[in-house]
Amino acid sequence: MGLPEARRSEAWHRFFPVEYRFIRLVDPLVRQWWLVAGLGNVVELRVPGRRTGVIRHTLLGLLRDGDRWFLGHPNGDVAWTRNLEAAEVASLAFHGGTVLTVRATRLRAGQLRDRAILATRQHTFPGNVVYRLAWAHIRAAGTYFLIELDRASG
Repeated sequence: MGLPEARRSEAWHRFFPVEYRFIRLVDPLVRQWWLVAGLGNVVELRVPGRRTGVIRHTLLGLLRDGDRWFLGHPNGDVAWTRNLEAAEVASLAFHGGTVLTVRATRLRAGQLRDRAILATRQHTFPGNVVYRLAWAHIRAAGTYFLIELDRASG
C-alpha cells in the first residue's frame, strides 16, 4: 500500500495540537495504565532538554518496520523532537522495565521516511485511524527519526 501525495492540510495542522493537548491532559492516567499493563506500542522516551539538560519523559508510539524502529510526530517539530535531534542519544523505556540507550537520526523525505509513516498503522486505536486519514499531511509536515541501539554506550 502506498501513501498519498504529500499535501499540507490546515485542518490537520490545527487538529493535531488540540489532540496532543488532550493527550497531555490525560497523560497521568495513561502513564499509570502503561506502567501497570503496558499499552500497545507505547514506550517512554527519556531525552535531555536541549536548553536545560533536564531529562524529559514522553510516552510515544514506537513504530517498527522489520528490524527498524522509528519515532515521530505527525505535525512537525515539537519540544521532544527538537530535544531528540539536539541530543542525538536518548533512552527508551519499555513496559516491564527494559531501558535501552538509542541513537536518533532525523529522516528526510524518501522511502525510509515513508516506511515510518506507513508504520503508523501500528498505533493503538484511535491513533491508527487518525494517522491514516492524515497521511498526506503527515508526509508533508511530519517529523520522523530512525532509532538505533547506541553501540557506543553498550
